[in-house]
Amino acid sequence: MTIKDCGGHKGGVSACQCHREKLYRKLCGAALAFVLLALFIILIVFLVLRPHKPQFYLQDLAVLCLNVTPPASAYLFTTMQATVAARNPNARVGVYYDSADVYAQYKGVPITVPTRLPVAYHGHRDQSVWSPYLRSMDNVVLSPELAVSLAQDETAGYVLIDIRVEGLVRWKVGTSWISGHYHLKVNCPALIRVNEGKGSYGATTGGGTEYFRFQQAAPCNVDV
Repeated sequence: MTIKDCGGHKGGVSACQCHREKLYRKLCGAALAFVLLALFIILIVFLVLRPHKPQFYLQDLAVLCLNVTPPASAYLFTTMQATVAARNPNARVGVYYDSADVYAQYKGVPITVPTRLPVAYHGHRDQSVWSPYLRSMDNVVLSPELAVSLAQDETAGYVLIDIRVEGLVRWKVGTSWISGHYHLKVNCPALIRVNEGKGSYGATTGGGTEYFRFQQAAPCNVDV
C-alpha cells in the first residue's frame, strides 16, 4: 500500500502531516501573540496607573511647653501641635489611610507618644490637613548627653525636631480593585527657633504662650 503525497510536498509527506504542521505553527504563533499582547497590556497599565507616593508637608509646628529637668534626672515634658498636610498626586489612583500615627523625635529619640490620625481616603488629587496635639507620656527619659545637647541647642536658639508619620496605606484603582497594605513612613524635619535665642533647663511657658515656633510649609520625606 503506497502513501499518497500532498501534491507538491517534497519527500512524500502525507497530507495529514502537512496539516498537522500548519496547525502547530498557527497555535505557536497564536500563543506567542497572546503572551506579547498580555505583556504589552501590563506595561501600559503599569505606566498609566503606576501610583506615585503621597505628598506630605509640615505646615506648622508650635511647641507649647518644653520642660527639661537637670541632666542628673533628664526628664522631658512637652506639648506641641503639628499641622501636617497630605496630598494624593495621582489622577487615576486613590489612597486609603487605614492607620497613621504622628509623633515627634529629637535626635532619633521619640519625645511624644504616637497620636492616631483619623482613617481617611484620598480620591484623585485629594488632600487633607491634620493638626494633632503631641504630648509626652508622664515623662520622657533622656540620656544626660541628650539633655545637655538639647540645652545647648536651646541656648544657640535653634532646635531640630522631626515630626514622624507611620502607618498603613492601600491603593485603589477603578471602582473595585484595592491593593494590599503598604507601610508608610514620613519624616518632616522642623528647625524651630527659640524665642529671643534663649533657653535653659526647666524652661517652660505659662498661659499657653508658644515657646518655640516653626511656620514654613516644607515638604517631608515619604517612603512607601
